Amino acid sequence: MKKTLTAIILTAVLAYVGIFFVFRESVPPPDTVSINDAVMTAIQNDDTNEAVDILINQMVQAFENMDKARLNRDRNLQILLYLIIIVFTIAGIGLYLYCEKSILTPFRRLQGFARRIAGGNFDMPLEMDNSNIFGAFTESFDLMREELKKARENERAADRSKKELVASLSHDIKTPVASIKAVTELMLVTSKNEKEKSQLETINAKAEQISSLITNMFHATLEELQALTVNTVEIASTVIADMVKTADFEERVKSFSIPNCLISADPLRLQQVFDNIIGNSYKYARTDIKINAAFEENYLVIEIIDFGGGVAQDELPMILNKFYRGKNTETKSGYGLGLYISKYLLEKMSGDLRCENLSDGFAVKISLKLAG
Repeated sequence: MKKTLTAIILTAVLAYVGIFFVFRESVPPPDTVSINDAVMTAIQNDDTNEAVDILINQMVQAFENMDKARLNRDRNLQILLYLIIIVFTIAGIGLYLYCEKSILTPFRRLQGFARRIAGGNFDMPLEMDNSNIFGAFTESFDLMREELKKARENERAADRSKKELVASLSHDIKTPVASIKAVTELMLVTSKNEKEKSQLETINAKAEQISSLITNMFHATLEELQALTVNTVEIASTVIADMVKTADFEERVKSFSIPNCLISADPLRLQQVFDNIIGNSYKYARTDIKINAAFEENYLVIEIIDFGGGVAQDELPMILNKFYRGKNTETKSGYGLGLYISKYLLEKMSGDLRCENLSDGFAVKISLKLAG
């Protein structure tokens, strides 16, 4: 920036100096002394006509010299102005290129970095560049990214630890509650006092209530993905059609065919995957569903296509994240777990799940590893 400003100042100084030299020499006036001497000499010789001719010739010559000098000065001034315009144009282009390289491009890079951070992507570092005016900040921003990433990881670890603690305590609490219920039921059988029986029945009811609450809390903690066991076996690809039919209770799937082969999968979890994907199509697209199947290297790829609006392109990389829901789902109930769990289950089966927008809809691709 300093170099560019210095160049502009030097250009302005050179322009001023050039204008000074152009106007330094003024247009020469007529030589009145020579004209006066010539006229006086003619008058002394009693030749008035000669005097008049001399005066006219001298005046014409003087004005011609003035015109030549003025034209020369105007030409030099025009050339100087053209040079100034060219120099300032070059300086302006240089300033724009400098701003583009040192200000606008780094700023756009910071914008992209901020968008990634806002989207929860803490893995891509910010490139260090000390050659622009934001160079001093890039290291600080990247340190912020690292700290946010650590905080997110610590938060996840703490949440997982908390859930494990709750699950452990829930399991441990159920044992003494079961003992209370057993003793209470025994006392109910042996007791003959009606008031005592009523109190024991209250105790038993409350113990049952506590047991139910603990059971709910225990199952809630087990909803973590680590509790979703996957048992992979070799199955025939023909069962996929039955799974799709089971999931497609609204009969929106068009006729399709699956190549015959053996795949490695957990039938229970694979059914869950198809339920999630087709259920999402029901909820958000409300259109017919098309299914394609083909081999890609060592995988059978099932492509499930609906003809809805899809998702925003900038949200596409995030829809597989846990609890993430796109902007088009605000009016629909849900938790943002369907695609996330489906991808997790498929990866446990050595497969994969991908999503992409099409020109006329939205596609979810399921990759199932071939057996053998």
